[in-house]
Amino acid sequence: MKRIAMIPARMGSQRLKKKNLLPVRGVPLITRAIRKCQEAGVFDEIWVNSENAEFGPIAEAEGARFHQRPEALGDNNATSEQFVKEFLDSHECELLFQVHSIAPLLTASEVRAFVEAMAASDCDAFMSVVEENLECLYDGSPVNFTFAEKTNSQDLVPIQRIVWAITGWRRGPFVAAANAGGCATYSGRVGYFPVGRMAGHVIKTQEDLDIAEAMFDIIHA
Repeated sequence: MKRIAMIPARMGSQRLKKKNLLPVRGVPLITRAIRKCQEAGVFDEIWVNSENAEFGPIAEAEGARFHQRPEALGDNNATSEQFVKEFLDSHECELLFQVHSIAPLLTASEVRAFVEAMAASDCDAFMSVVEENLECLYDGSPVNFTFAEKTNSQDLVPIQRIVWAITGWRRGPFVAAANAGGCATYSGRVGYFPVGRMAGHVIKTQEDLDIAEAMFDIIHA
């Protein structure tokens, strides 16, 4: 069962310029992601997927491979489904795992556990989630509690928040759904795998990067 790790790395981020090249503890986010996938020890191939050729030498220096997607799939209008499908059209595998470089607090052990759990399941799509054991609302209405009584938080059914730190798909159902014009991201049987709260911390702004820098040594102790 061939397993590929695909690390998306867009150069044209708007809120935090060239964020994939920014360092946490002196190591660029993209480099950390490659090394994390290597440390997990569960992938047959590791690819960096970008519209920008600048990532090619970085990937190769770390022993990974580089896939240059069309420039149009690197702008703000491109969706993840589009560049995942374009990648799968070029690379055969049974399982594809998207590992986000902008989730630097996701650990190699969590990556390994996620991959092994999906491989042992019958799921076609596998989502990383953080479980929230607090009262949650949607549009002002309770989701996992009731206004009729006060429930202790430890007795609540946790809400699962999809965090995208790592996501897995079986190639066949994803490609089939995309070719049929459906939503490939959630195609087939969908499973959910809890990761640590900090694993779901995604770098979007300078503040996010500062938090990751502050928390890194604690998470990786």
